[in-house]
Amino acid sequence: MIIQPKVRGFICTTAHPVGCARYVQHQIDYIKSQPPIPGGPKKVLVIGASTGFGLASRIVAAFGSQAATLGVFFERPAEGKRTATAGWYNSVAFHKAAHKAGLYAKSINGDAFSEEVKNEVMKTLKQDLGQIDLLIYSLAAPRRVHPKTGKISKSTLKPIGARYTNKSIDFETDEVIEVTLEPATPDDVEQTVAVMGGEDWEMWVDALEKAGALALGFLTVAYSYIGPEITTAVYRRGTIGAAKDHLEATAKKLDGRLKVKKGQALVSVNKALVTQSSSAIPFIPLYFILLNKVMNQLGVNEGCIEQMYRLFSSRLYHGKAVPVDNEGRVRVDDFELREDVQTQVKKLWKQVNTGNVGAISDIEGYKKEFLKLFGFGFDDVDYSSAVNPEIGLP
Repeated sequence: MIIQPKVRGFICTTAHPVGCARYVQHQIDYIKSQPPIPGGPKKVLVIGASTGFGLASRIVAAFGSQAATLGVFFERPAEGKRTATAGWYNSVAFHKAAHKAGLYAKSINGDAFSEEVKNEVMKTLKQDLGQIDLLIYSLAAPRRVHPKTGKISKSTLKPIGARYTNKSIDFETDEVIEVTLEPATPDDVEQTVAVMGGEDWEMWVDALEKAGALALGFLTVAYSYIGPEITTAVYRRGTIGAAKDHLEATAKKLDGRLKVKKGQALVSVNKALVTQSSSAIPFIPLYFILLNKVMNQLGVNEGCIEQMYRLFSSRLYHGKAVPVDNEGRVRVDDFELREDVQTQVKKLWKQVNTGNVGAISDIEGYKKEFLKLFGFGFDDVDYSSAVNPEIGLP
């Protein structure tokens, strides 16, 4: 079938298998062009391994450190006239590239919050890898069924304490609009923390420890975001921020436990990037297209793969203690929060409106990067040719 992008709001409902393969290969090629990571991980488990930071982390570990990787994700294969999700095609492409390079790569498709998937992972580790030296936790999910209580929790994007109004952008019309979010209820906060906080991360470490799968010097890293003042009300001081606070508190708790095995638990604070999950957050996309314009002009912009390579090579595995801030967090959002970058972004934020958004922002660059997440917009892919959407994981 001939596959074209179908965009609704902040999601693309189709994905292109050949384009997604290009997307993955471009990231692999970047890692191959960089120096190898001496002392990097060798046996890696990635929770949320099919898109964004999780996929990039898997690629860095495999092709930058020759690591065996086991990935966990929840993706949908193709069915009838419906294409598979981009994450499915990404994972197929990663598997093929890893196997061609002689690297171990297996994946488990299912609900990472569930006991069933955790048990399947422990069984696979016991059969194939034994102990792992790195766990990446990069899960972005809208809901969670608690594995013990069965309670369903749903995450929300709301400010805490008072309603919040600010500029945002409607990508269907390219209009700069004003959006107001009502304040979160205590239940909203509780449910968002249940989905996006650190409880499931801790459950994964518990399961690995119980299975005897933690190597000496084991490291686990979860991903977070802080951002600038512009996004603080809806992000860091909102429901998501409450979940990230819980995630960071969990890191400190796990870190204390892991010291017995000379291990470490860390939260890495990353920069704002085009991902499927970030596109859904009000205000963030408008901030991002202004940020991208400024960082490109200053020559300090990074995509997912560049960001993760820098995290691994200059923070986690560089022959020295991992550098952290006063709260014990790894920071790779330093380029984004540079004073010269933020000064210019704040200036543009005050100026931006529907009439000038195309001129003072990187709106076209954002749209191109967004479509690439789903395998569209690559110059070396013939989108007029029919392709088979039904490809399976090796």
